Amino acid sequence: MELINRNLNSQELIPNLFRTEYSKLVAVLCKVYGLSNIQVAEDIVSETFLSAAETWGKKGIPDNQVGWLYTVAKNKTKDHLRRSKIKIEKVDPALQRSTKTQESPDLDLSDKEIQDSQLQMIFATCHPSLSKDSQIALALRILCGFSIDEIVSALLSNKETVNKKLYRAKVKLRENNISIELPPPSEINSRLDAVLKTLYLLFNEGYYSANPNKAIRKDLCLEAMRLAILLTRTEQTDQPKTNALLSLMCFHSSRLEARLDSEGEYILYDDQDTSLWNEELIIKGEHYLNRAAKGDKLSKYHLEAAIAYWHTQKENEERWESILQLYNYLLQIEYSPIAALNRTYALSKANSKEEAIKEALKLKLEDSHLYHMLLAELYDDQDNDTRIIHLEIALDLSNSVTEKKLINSKLEAAKNMT
Repeated sequence: MELINRNLNSQELIPNLFRTEYSKLVAVLCKVYGLSNIQVAEDIVSETFLSAAETWGKKGIPDNQVGWLYTVAKNKTKDHLRRSKIKIEKVDPALQRSTKTQESPDLDLSDKEIQDSQLQMIFATCHPSLSKDSQIALALRILCGFSIDEIVSALLSNKETVNKKLYRAKVKLRENNISIELPPPSEINSRLDAVLKTLYLLFNEGYYSANPNKAIRKDLCLEAMRLAILLTRTEQTDQPKTNALLSLMCFHSSRLEARLDSEGEYILYDDQDTSLWNEELIIKGEHYLNRAAKGDKLSKYHLEAAIAYWHTQKENEERWESILQLYNYLLQIEYSPIAALNRTYALSKANSKEEAIKEALKLKLEDSHLYHMLLAELYDDQDNDTRIIHLEIALDLSNSVTEKKLINSKLEAAKNMT
């Protein structure tokens, strides 16, 4: 197992290890206790990390931190199973014949078991009986190892609401007797759609965060990519649409470092420094897009990945016409206001701003700050007074500190032109 840098102190190490190992341990433990007892699994893992904080602070950090965590988790699992057995024997000896806690199984924490358990847990947390908000909250907690505070920040919520969502989700899993296993072949395709949707939303929250103080959450993007990679490594879920989604994530992630300046302010696409784009991720995106070409079904992820690919080809003069046509197809498959706005911007680049303005006004997305930012961009060299009006509306509607700085700078420049 990969060792963590020992130069870090335990207060720095443990949050990092919690992020990487929490979800693995919970997934494997749910195999032992069943998904209905997910809280038991979470408690054992939390106790394991608490032990690490107490022990490492006094005795120092062990050479193999991950191995130490796994050993302690195994011991705590055996202790809990033993206590459960004693409790059952005292309350009702007859239950001994039907309970699984009679024996203490050896906790399998091999790489294969961890991967299988996490894959199965993905499908459990993205079960269609759960609401989309609950799926995302549960995925952040169980699959990504996010703390409650981090989930609160990611979902722009509060602790009480997040805890209620997680509690209701776990109750739903128990009431519906949902097990931690891959769906049968007859269901896996439809269930995979829910899984991909959750990962898509998770990635989008990272790429364009709704958090007013964080324009980009790279940690969310990386977690979504990690889980998508896990899906591509399993035969049942290694489908074209899965590879298309991963391709989309790679292309978008390749430009993350160029999207913000040194002060954390947005840099628009046309102004980005292409030397900061990650060529390795672009190549990976092309790899997964090629893998997605197998089969005869075209998903929205295919089209969005293709659009993202063309955005990495900044020197190609034909890219905007290609992007425009792809948005035309995308809107036929699945309409969304954001896609319509993006299509209008592509239209301005491929054809003209005059044509794009006519199309944009038809959208009538008056409550969207992005709509007014687009119109301000389209009126840039057409009508400065109208541009100022839309920038002022966008400034009022935006909740993002980073966006407000961008809008303010554009507004100031526009007013200086009058």
